[in-house]
Amino acid sequence: MMRTKLLAVLLSASALAACSTAPRPDGPVLRGSVASDPGWGGGRSAYGQFLAGQAALQGGANQQAAGYFNEARELDEDPGVLADRAFTASLLAGDVQRAAAIAPRGPDSNEAVRRLAVLTRVVDLLADGKGKDAEALLKSDPPGFPHRPVSALLGPWLAAAAGDAEGAIVRPELQGDRFVQYFGQLGQARLFERAKRYDEAETDYKALMALDAGRGVFLADYGAFLERRKRHDEAVALYDSGLARDPDDATLLTARARAAARGPAPAMLTYRQGAAHVLLICAASFATERQSQFSLAYLRLALRLDPKRDDAWLLVGDLLAQDDDVTGAREAYAKTPVGSQQYVTAQMKLAWSYQSGGDKPRALAIAQKVAADAPRDRDAQIGYADILRANEQWQQSATVLDGLIAAQGDKPDWRLLYMRGMALERANRWPDAERDLTTALKLNPDEPDLLNYLGYSWIDRGERLPEAIAMVQKAVDAKPQSGAMLDSLGWGYYRQGDYKTAVAKLEQAVELEPGDPDINGHLGDAYWRVGRQVEARYQWQRVLSLEPDDKQRAEAESKLKNGLGPLPARVAQSAG
Repeated sequence: MMRTKLLAVLLSASALAACSTAPRPDGPVLRGSVASDPGWGGGRSAYGQFLAGQAALQGGANQQAAGYFNEARELDEDPGVLADRAFTASLLAGDVQRAAAIAPRGPDSNEAVRRLAVLTRVVDLLADGKGKDAEALLKSDPPGFPHRPVSALLGPWLAAAAGDAEGAIVRPELQGDRFVQYFGQLGQARLFERAKRYDEAETDYKALMALDAGRGVFLADYGAFLERRKRHDEAVALYDSGLARDPDDATLLTARARAAARGPAPAMLTYRQGAAHVLLICAASFATERQSQFSLAYLRLALRLDPKRDDAWLLVGDLLAQDDDVTGAREAYAKTPVGSQQYVTAQMKLAWSYQSGGDKPRALAIAQKVAADAPRDRDAQIGYADILRANEQWQQSATVLDGLIAAQGDKPDWRLLYMRGMALERANRWPDAERDLTTALKLNPDEPDLLNYLGYSWIDRGERLPEAIAMVQKAVDAKPQSGAMLDSLGWGYYRQGDYKTAVAKLEQAVELEPGDPDINGHLGDAYWRVGRQVEARYQWQRVLSLEPDDKQRAEAESKLKNGLGPLPARVAQSAG
């Protein structure tokens, strides 16, 4: 998986400078553990600690990197050369207070790092209740690109924290930036409400609701405002309008139930919470642009202001998992407490982390507990069914889905039918699986994955071949770069006896999915049928190198030993 290490790239110039000016050790630098290499001086060296920090930072182990860089600073005669690295690693590891304390400020610092350091110091001052100092620093030393949006959006919250009532309600603007325009108006609405200027706050909310995407993004905020004003019926109607578009929106479902019951409304955001929300939405924007380290840095800053932001912890976990920091990701997912709206999602991500890491019993245990703790939570039950299916507990997975589908009456969700159909097919209950899959296809006749799954199932059984091939062709037309779907199509032609066309389709599939043992095995079979026996054996041999399951291995070994029997007469004559 490709990682985005934007900060590491921005820091590369200072890294080269550090390496070029550091004294060279007499012995090899890399010997087992860089951090403990005696390199020179008979003990740990600044150079060795620096190299260890570099390796840790590039590997996503930010906490370890911070430790190495900070120790290197203490060992080096000129610790300034390592300040950029130590600051960056400390921030990404979540030690914002330390990052702020060692934040580079001098002219020798990398400019990109210095700008992020200013923002870090601003946030740390606000977290310590020093709103005036935070506001003054942001005004005197604005961070600049790419931090202009967050600086603009933070400004009113810093003004509010500093006691500047008029500055707090000025809507931030950044020329041509709709992100700042819209979220600046949201911040203004919130700060108007804090100032008890309710009519002006509602004017802002209504303007946001009039935007094309406003109801999807800002509806819950406006609903919470209505609840705080004791306008519960209006809030319920608003939530209903959102649920009409997305009936499964957990946030709106919870909000509607609360408003209908006249329960306590969500509290207004504090200054720190408002600033944390600004950092969170900017972090999400960076994440969509695949600038993962800036996103992680902003999330760490948001959590310094509001450590109970469960949505921020979830995104931290996702970014760390993407960067192969498995331990850090699991720690982040585990931060979400029972009762949080994000609890089920966080626990299921934790379960999948253990599943992909090979600890299947622990993954199953986590998913089972979540499903038991939240028997009415659809996502919890679906997540458990998915983990069961991943562990080849097909019948148990189908049983979990039975309850969800039954609860939907005569309007079942096609996705649940699809999931149960796959589980039943693997559990060798084909008639039941076929019923679910065909019903799902009637509900969503253009879904490529569903067309492919049902079509391939028929093809593999030698049933309804013309219809199945047409279905798979429709799936391929929708997803022409899917090796799995091209494999299904090629296998359909193979089953029809059109081996030449099968070879052409299966060769395309292997090009797209070269590491799939099934596809390679199918191509080997097709090669054999057109008389290309040497290439067929090559493909079957390749199957054995691709971590096949027991069935795939046994089939490949049998074909290598015995082939597929006599060639068709016309092929044999051509080969002769």
